Amino acid sequence: MPNLTRTLALIKPDAFERRLTGKIVDAALDAGLTIVAMKSVNLNRAQAEAFYAVHRERPFFDSLVAFMTSGTIVAMVLEGGTAVPAWRDAMGATDPADAAPGTIRRRFAESIERNCCHGSDSDANAAIEIGCFFSGEELLR
Repeated sequence: MPNLTRTLALIKPDAFERRLTGKIVDAALDAGLTIVAMKSVNLNRAQAEAFYAVHRERPFFDSLVAFMTSGTIVAMVLEGGTAVPAWRDAMGATDPADAAPGTIRRRFAESIERNCCHGSDSDANAAIEIGCFFSGEELLR
Protein backbone atom coordinates (compact mmCIF):
# COMPACT_ATOMS: atom_id res chain seq x y z
CA MET A 1 0.00 0.00 0.00
CA PRO A 2 1.41 3.42 -0.93
CA ASN A 3 2.18 6.07 1.67
CA LEU A 4 -1.15 7.74 2.39
CA THR A 5 -1.72 11.14 3.97
CA ARG A 6 -4.86 12.78 5.31
CA THR A 7 -6.44 16.20 5.27
CA LEU A 8 -9.47 17.80 6.84
CA ALA A 9 -12.12 19.07 4.46
CA LEU A 10 -15.07 21.18 5.54
CA ILE A 11 -18.12 21.91 3.47
CA LYS A 12 -19.14 25.30 4.82
CA PRO A 13 -22.65 26.52 5.71
CA ASP A 14 -23.15 28.36 2.40
CA ALA A 15 -22.58 25.21 0.37
CA PHE A 16 -24.61 22.99 2.70
CA GLU A 17 -27.51 25.42 2.58
CA ARG A 18 -27.41 25.48 -1.22
CA ARG A 19 -27.39 21.65 -1.37
CA LEU A 20 -23.90 21.41 -2.88
CA THR A 21 -22.62 18.71 -0.53
CA GLY A 22 -22.90 15.91 -3.09
CA LYS A 23 -21.13 17.88 -5.79
CA ILE A 24 -18.28 18.77 -3.41
CA VAL A 25 -17.98 15.16 -2.23
CA ASP A 26 -17.84 14.11 -5.90
CA ALA A 27 -15.01 16.61 -6.47
CA ALA A 28 -13.03 15.03 -3.62
CA LEU A 29 -13.53 11.57 -5.08
CA ASP A 30 -12.69 12.83 -8.57
CA ALA A 31 -9.42 14.18 -7.14
CA GLY A 32 -8.51 10.59 -6.22
CA LEU A 33 -9.19 11.00 -2.50
CA THR A 34 -10.95 8.51 -0.24
CA ILE A 35 -13.33 9.57 2.51
CA VAL A 36 -12.31 7.89 5.77
CA ALA A 37 -14.69 9.87 8.02
CA MET A 38 -17.60 12.22 7.45
CA LYS A 39 -20.27 13.87 9.58
CA SER A 40 -22.46 16.92 9.72
CA VAL A 41 -21.87 19.36 12.58
CA ASN A 42 -23.25 22.60 13.93
CA LEU A 43 -20.39 24.52 15.53
CA ASN A 44 -20.98 26.74 18.52
CA ARG A 45 -19.06 29.99 18.94
CA ALA A 46 -16.43 28.52 21.27
CA GLN A 47 -15.70 25.65 18.86
CA ALA A 48 -15.40 27.97 15.86
CA GLU A 49 -13.18 30.41 17.78
CA ALA A 50 -10.91 27.55 18.86
CA PHE A 51 -10.69 26.11 15.34
CA TYR A 52 -9.87 29.48 13.77
CA ALA A 53 -7.72 30.76 16.67
CA VAL A 54 -4.79 31.26 14.27
CA HIS A 55 -6.83 34.09 12.69
CA ARG A 56 -7.91 35.72 15.99
CA GLU A 57 -6.02 38.99 15.33
CA ARG A 58 -7.16 39.28 11.71
CA PRO A 59 -9.92 41.74 10.82
CA PHE A 60 -12.14 38.99 9.39
CA PHE A 61 -12.08 36.76 12.50
CA ASP A 62 -15.47 37.77 13.93
CA SER A 63 -17.26 37.50 10.59
CA LEU A 64 -15.60 34.12 9.93
CA VAL A 65 -16.75 32.77 13.29
CA ALA A 66 -20.26 34.13 12.73
CA PHE A 67 -20.37 32.53 9.29
CA MET A 68 -19.09 29.14 10.46
CA THR A 69 -21.70 29.06 13.24
CA SER A 70 -24.56 30.17 10.97
CA GLY A 71 -25.56 26.69 9.84
CA THR A 72 -24.60 23.10 9.29
CA ILE A 73 -21.17 22.11 8.01
CA VAL A 74 -19.92 18.75 6.80
CA ALA A 75 -16.53 17.65 8.11
CA MET A 76 -14.57 15.00 6.22
CA VAL A 77 -11.24 13.30 6.54
CA LEU A 78 -9.84 12.70 3.07
CA GLU A 79 -7.00 10.28 2.40
CA GLY A 80 -4.65 9.92 -0.55
CA GLY A 81 -1.03 9.86 -1.63
CA THR A 82 -0.80 13.64 -1.31
CA ALA A 83 -4.10 14.51 0.34
CA VAL A 84 -3.37 18.12 1.33
CA PRO A 85 -2.26 19.41 -2.09
CA ALA A 86 -4.79 17.24 -3.93
CA TRP A 87 -7.69 18.72 -1.92
CA ARG A 88 -6.32 22.26 -2.12
CA ASP A 89 -6.01 21.91 -5.91
CA ALA A 90 -9.60 20.64 -6.11
CA MET A 91 -10.84 23.58 -4.00
CA GLY A 92 -9.02 26.31 -5.89
CA ALA A 93 -7.91 29.72 -4.63
CA THR A 94 -9.67 31.22 -1.60
CA ASP A 95 -11.03 34.03 -3.74
CA PRO A 96 -13.25 32.36 -6.35
CA ALA A 97 -12.34 35.11 -8.84
CA ASP A 98 -8.74 33.81 -8.70
CA ALA A 99 -9.65 30.11 -8.69
CA ALA A 100 -8.87 28.00 -11.72
CA PRO A 101 -11.73 26.91 -13.98
CA GLY A 102 -13.36 23.68 -12.82
CA THR A 103 -12.34 24.04 -9.18
CA ILE A 104 -14.94 23.89 -6.43
CA ARG A 105 -14.62 27.54 -5.49
CA ARG A 106 -14.71 28.74 -9.10
CA ARG A 107 -17.85 26.69 -9.73
CA PHE A 108 -19.75 27.24 -6.48
CA ALA A 109 -18.32 29.95 -4.20
CA GLU A 110 -20.27 33.17 -3.84
CA SER A 111 -17.39 35.31 -2.54
CA ILE A 112 -14.04 35.20 -0.79
CA GLU A 113 -15.90 34.86 2.54
CA ARG A 114 -18.63 32.46 1.35
CA ASN A 115 -16.24 30.14 -0.42
CA CYS A 116 -17.88 26.71 0.07
CA CYS A 117 -15.08 24.72 1.62
CA HIS A 118 -12.00 24.54 3.80
CA GLY A 119 -8.89 22.40 3.55
CA SER A 120 -5.85 21.99 5.75
CA ASP A 121 -2.77 23.86 4.52
CA SER A 122 -0.13 21.32 5.63
CA ASP A 123 0.19 17.75 6.86
CA ALA A 124 0.98 19.03 10.36
CA ASN A 125 -2.11 21.26 10.46
CA ALA A 126 -4.22 18.46 8.98
CA ALA A 127 -3.43 16.26 11.97
CA ILE A 128 -4.40 19.05 14.38
CA GLU A 129 -7.55 19.99 12.47
CA ILE A 130 -8.73 16.39 12.09
CA GLY A 131 -8.46 16.05 15.88
CA CYS A 132 -10.82 19.02 16.28
CA PHE A 133 -13.63 17.11 14.58
CA PHE A 134 -12.90 13.38 14.84
CA SER A 135 -11.73 10.88 17.40
CA GLY A 136 -9.56 7.98 16.27
CA GLU A 137 -12.52 5.61 16.61
CA GLU A 138 -14.46 7.60 14.01
CA LEU A 139 -11.89 7.02 11.27
CA LEU A 140 -12.51 4.04 8.98
CA ARG A 141 -8.87 2.98 9.14
